[in-house]
Amino acid sequence: MIDVHVPDEQEGTKAVVRAWLVKVGESVAENDPLVELETDKVTQEVPAPAAGVLTQIILDTDSEAEPGALLGRIDPSGEASGTPEAEEAPAKVDAPKVAPASETKPAVMKETRLSPAVKRAVIQHDIDPGHIEGTGKNGRITLEDVDRAVASATVSHVGAPKTAQPRVVEPFAAQDIPHDRMRKTIAENMVKAVTAAPHVTALFECDFSAVAAHKAAMKAKGVKLSYTAYILKAASEAMAVAPAINGRWEEDRIAVSSTIDIGVGTALGDKGLVVPVVRDVGSLSLEEAGKALDALTTKAREGKLDRKDVSGGSFTISNHGVSGSLLASPIILHQGQAAILGIGKLEKRVVVRELDGQDVMVIRPMAYVTLTIDHRVVDGHQTNAWLSRFVEVLETWPAA
Repeated sequence: MIDVHVPDEQEGTKAVVRAWLVKVGESVAENDPLVELETDKVTQEVPAPAAGVLTQIILDTDSEAEPGALLGRIDPSGEASGTPEAEEAPAKVDAPKVAPASETKPAVMKETRLSPAVKRAVIQHDIDPGHIEGTGKNGRITLEDVDRAVASATVSHVGAPKTAQPRVVEPFAAQDIPHDRMRKTIAENMVKAVTAAPHVTALFECDFSAVAAHKAAMKAKGVKLSYTAYILKAASEAMAVAPAINGRWEEDRIAVSSTIDIGVGTALGDKGLVVPVVRDVGSLSLEEAGKALDALTTKAREGKLDRKDVSGGSFTISNHGVSGSLLASPIILHQGQAAILGIGKLEKRVVVRELDGQDVMVIRPMAYVTLTIDHRVVDGHQTNAWLSRFVEVLETWPAA
């Protein structure tokens, strides 16, 4: 027998068995999705460590799963039993027409099982999964496939001909939305964070003109960078003036991390928020930071983040402006961290600048930036010094 264990990478979060994707008695190929685990940060599929037949489930659905715990067992030499689908087949069906041998093509088995996350998404958006083309392994439907189907339906509705009958808007109906595990765990962590740490927020304003010019010049050279890549690098440089910002409160000390590992809040629509971590940002170039961030963002939107991708952060960025807000305060600290940076919506605003000794009004791309701190770890002077340096790095970004 081959044992299947909970992965060891886990940052103090409680994992729960969300669903088994294979039943006892069914065969599975090596690295096929076997069981789905969920924490407050990420939903993770545990792959089969070897090909064989699932013979035993130790931790069933809703069981707590500690790192290294035994989930189930696979018999590499076993034979699969009859599937429920086969047993429930109708007694009599019309014989299908068989194509000539020269036209016969090998059959491709399409994976029709849905993960719990996909099931919840199709129910929420009232979509028939049979109409969604899966792009996952063996044609399996992923969350990204559901998102594309929702977007397509939205575009189709917006592009409807003007002759269409006006849609009758029904009165908004009251409803009860049950908490899922991720929402409940997030709520528990938020309460713990605000209870344990005194939150204080400082507000600055930042001119992104220099960054916008550099970004445009890099794009002309074939290098596409997001504003968040610049924010990552500016944040890492600002740590030099206030290292405790990259630390955490411990009962007997302030523990400052030796590397700058920055988590970036990534919204997944109605599916919640995850915070993948870009490792050792201080050692990365701008382009390297951008590539690392893009890779993690893609994994997040495809639902493929591992626990190691969301653990071990020493600082966090909340780029809440991408969804339209100018200011958010306070932004709740990631539990244990000393600070979190908030970036508001980037928009053109009229500001006063000095030109040739005269005050003039100019239009610049501006954004409000905040730093919310654990006041046990750092004080106002350190907070303002950090923000001053952060803004200075962005506003004086050298030309490409």
